Amino acid sequence: MTIKRQGLGVLVGCLGVLGWAPSRAEGPAHSGWWSEDVILEGEVQVGEPPPTVWPTTIDLATAQVVDLTHTFDDTTLYWPTSPSAFELKTLAKGPAPGGYHYEANLFCTPEHGGTHLDAPVHFAEGAQSADHIPLKRLMGSAAVIDIRVATSRRANYRLTRLDVKRWEAKFGAIPAGAVVLLNTGWGPRWPDRKAYLGDDTPGDASKLQFPSFGPEAVEYLVNTRKIAAIGVDTASIDPGDSKDFPVHRLVGAANVPALENVAHLDALPPVGAIVMALPMKIGGGSGGPARIVAFLPPKP
Repeated sequence: MTIKRQGLGVLVGCLGVLGWAPSRAEGPAHSGWWSEDVILEGEVQVGEPPPTVWPTTIDLATAQVVDLTHTFDDTTLYWPTSPSAFELKTLAKGPAPGGYHYEANLFCTPEHGGTHLDAPVHFAEGAQSADHIPLKRLMGSAAVIDIRVATSRRANYRLTRLDVKRWEAKFGAIPAGAVVLLNTGWGPRWPDRKAYLGDDTPGDASKLQFPSFGPEAVEYLVNTRKIAAIGVDTASIDPGDSKDFPVHRLVGAANVPALENVAHLDALPPVGAIVMALPMKIGGGSGGPARIVAFLPPKP
């Protein structure tokens, strides 16, 4: 990443990650975007959509900053089989012997809960752990794919390759190094456990219902589009009814990090944001809590 000062502002650009030129998509513009036929399979014919300019710099002095992170507290949601949840213990709070106020806490949390990182090693032996993921894989131009119409009909909906092709037909080809974020519409359900996970039976993950990525879409994004990372506003990058977690295994084998329980994706446009995720650098970690932010150009 390079940081350049320009007057009183600061320009942030990720060389080799955010330096994208306008691109051509692989399909025609789709009228009635995310209409009922979004869940139908088929081929997208070659066409030429309006050119899309992907962001390369953000002026931090004027940028809008969107927090994509759920607060960690006693309402934070974890996988049903998690042995514990988020705990915060007060170690000190109040006047110190020197006459000043002093506070300190101890926190304990499993790696995989709340807004967090899934490191590749989570589902791929020998892949990168949390401390070995290159930072450039955790930041980039955001491609936000909205599938809320489809998920309103099918709770366990899986993003398809056709969905991605249709998105590209409207907004342009997703560039290498992009961070693909999936807006399923589940974010506002947080932290209602039953509404968000589809089931609230303690210790039982067999009846979960929520949408996410599908393996054919992710294979295309990883191998053809060469994306940096993926993220979703649900509890997993595989849908709730998944039994063998193919998306986890696919991105893990490719050393592509994943972000789960991402908040406020409805605040982002399909194209135009730069996203940055900074997870805890846990040595040997399979994941960990993350603070995720998006930067948008100033409002007109």
